[in-house]
Amino acid sequence: MKYKKRHFYIENVSAEIIAKKFGTPSYVYSYDKIKNNIKNFKKNFKSVKPLICFSVKSNSNLKILSLINKFGLGADVVSKGELIRALKAKIKPEKIVFSGVGKTIDELKFAISKKILLINAESENEILEIEKIAKKNNKRINIGIRLNPDTDAKTLKNISTGKKEDKFGLTKKKFLELLKKYKSSKFINIVCLSVHIGSQITSHVPYKNMLNVVNKIIQQSKYKFKYVDLGGGMGIQYENNLKSLNYSKYKKLIESFLKKNNTKIVFEPGRSIVGNAGYLISKITYIKHTNSKNFVILDSAMNDLIRPALYGAKHRIVPSKLIRKKISKKHEFVGPICETTDKFLNVKNYQKINQGDIVIICDVGAYGMVLSSNYNLRPKPAEILVSKNSAKIITRRQKLNNII
Repeated sequence: MKYKKRHFYIENVSAEIIAKKFGTPSYVYSYDKIKNNIKNFKKNFKSVKPLICFSVKSNSNLKILSLINKFGLGADVVSKGELIRALKAKIKPEKIVFSGVGKTIDELKFAISKKILLINAESENEILEIEKIAKKNNKRINIGIRLNPDTDAKTLKNISTGKKEDKFGLTKKKFLELLKKYKSSKFINIVCLSVHIGSQITSHVPYKNMLNVVNKIIQQSKYKFKYVDLGGGMGIQYENNLKSLNYSKYKKLIESFLKKNNTKIVFEPGRSIVGNAGYLISKITYIKHTNSKNFVILDSAMNDLIRPALYGAKHRIVPSKLIRKKISKKHEFVGPICETTDKFLNVKNYQKINQGDIVIICDVGAYGMVLSSNYNLRPKPAEILVSKNSAKIITRRQKLNNII
C-alpha cells in the first residue's frame, strides 16, 4: 500500500508485524482496497446501470465473497463448488450467473434447483441437457448463449478467450442457428447474449471491436435480449510501466451500444476488484551469489503463486524496509521448487537485502491463492484480511500433517 517511515504498510499494519505474527508465506488482502475498487467500478459505470457479478474464480475465499456481497455485487461462477461458495456467502441466487464450457448434468441440475439468474450455455449439447432437465421438472429455464466474436483481446495468448480458435462460445453462424431453433422452446427461455474475449485487457479497442460484433448479431437476429453479458477481463497495472484499462473510454462505448440496444448490461469483473488488493508476504531464505546475478531464494514458490511460471506474469516485489544502498548486479527472485520456471522476477539496481529479510510480492489478489497447490508436498499459505489497524486470519495455514 505505502511506506511509513521506510516500512511497508498494508493499511495501518506493517508487513513485518504481519510476518512475525502469522508467518510466511502469507496472502494478505486489504479491506479498504477492495471496497474502494468496487466503489470506483460502480461510479465509473453508473450511467450504464450494470448488474455486476464478481468472478468467483479470481478469488473464492469465503470472507472475500462475503465482502463482495456486502458491497452489493452478484457472482459469476463456473462450477458447482463456486456456486455453493457464493450461496454460502449469502449472494442472492437472482444475482448469480453460471458460465463455463463443461458444466456437468449434476451441476446443471443443482444450478436450476437454486433458481439462479441464468446459465450461460456454450454448446447445443448443453442446451439440450438443460432442456431435458427443465422438461422433467416442468420448468422454463433462463439461459444465455455465449457468442465467440472472433475478437483479438490483445492480451497474453494463454488468457485469450474470444478468438475463433479458442474453445469458448459459438461461431456467429452457429449462434444464430441455435437462437432460431430454441427461441420458441417451452422449456428454454433465451434471455442473454453472453460474450467474453479474454483477461488482463488494458486497451478499450478490443472491447470496441467486440461490441461491434455483438451489435451486428443482435440487429441481424432481430431478437430482444433482456441481458447482454460482456464478461470481464478489465486489466490492472502490474508493472510500473504498464497501464490499467481506461474505464471512461469503455463506458462511452457501452453507452453508444445501449442507444441502439435496449438491454441490461452484465459485467463479470474479478481482477479489477481484488487484483491490487492482495499481497504475498515472503521471507528470504537464502541469497546465492554468482558472477552474473544474485539468486534471491524466497520461502514462497510457484505452488503459492503460479502466474509468473504459467503466464510469464510480472509482479512487483518490494522490500518491507527501504534503505538507500543499491546493488547494481541483477537480482533474480526465485522459489525453492525443483523447477527452472519457479521464478518470480528479475530486477536490476535493487536495494541491498539480506537473508531473513521480508519482501512483498504485489498485486496477487486475483488468480493467486485460488491457483495454489501442494506441489512438492508444500502446505498452502495462510490468508489474512487487514482492515485499518486489524489483521485477522481468514484461512489458516495448511499443516504438513494434513497433506502427508
